[in-house]
Amino acid sequence: MTGRRRPYRWALWLALAVAAVVFVYPFVWLVSASLKPRSEVFDNALIPHDWAPENYATIWSAAPVLTWLLNSVVVAVAAAAAVTVSSAVVAFGFAYFRFPGRHALFGLVIGTMMLPGAVTVIPTYLIWNELGLAATQVPLWAGNLFGSAFYIFLIRQFFLGLPRELFEAARVDGAGYWRLFWRIAVPLCRPALIVSFVFELRASWSDLLKPLIYLRDPALFTMPRGMKAVLDQFGQAGEARWEVVLAGAVLTTVPMIVAFFLCQRYFVEGVATQGRKG
Repeated sequence: MTGRRRPYRWALWLALAVAAVVFVYPFVWLVSASLKPRSEVFDNALIPHDWAPENYATIWSAAPVLTWLLNSVVVAVAAAAAVTVSSAVVAFGFAYFRFPGRHALFGLVIGTMMLPGAVTVIPTYLIWNELGLAATQVPLWAGNLFGSAFYIFLIRQFFLGLPRELFEAARVDGAGYWRLFWRIAVPLCRPALIVSFVFELRASWSDLLKPLIYLRDPALFTMPRGMKAVLDQFGQAGEARWEVVLAGAVLTTVPMIVAFFLCQRYFVEGVATQGRKG
């Protein structure tokens, strides 16, 4: 039996290796091109003939990259923390409490995922403008204080997988609902919370639309908004120095790769088990 399974195992490993190469190749090409001189950027060689690490010094001196990176960290962490906590609170309410119309209300929340984000751009901007915050970084993360349908669904699935007897025993001991949430539900569902945090961290880190709409001061730019300015200066409409643009793209991408590897164990566990109970 083992001998029969061996060819299938090798075929699976081969398929996974091919898929890994397909997914990794664009990033390897990006790093390679960012280390090439201007004349060799698009020669498709993965190993540069002539190395040009000064491309990183150029982008670092031509733009306030460190400021943009710090802005992105602040905005992304604030957005991820806000949506994780708010979504977890709502998800716990749907998972623990039994009330009439609970399923219909949950379906309505999930239905908001069908609403395109572009539909709410103008009214949302008008709200922030009335509050006097339209030219700040606050709109980039504060909207997440109201939760997200996708994360509510994901975290709720974890909460439903917890034995209800744990909560009932805590209630008998006098625990309040808030204590049930923080002391029982949250520690046991840490993988789902980390998955939500990492998902939103990546989404906020790579978001260009909101910074384009709200940010005017270069000192407040996030990395995607800053890279748009770099592209305007060094791209096709500017000096056509794509090696500098690609060096900036590498600086934008690497932090998310590091974040994924730091949270990989929880990330894989959360994605693999989020649908275990409905």
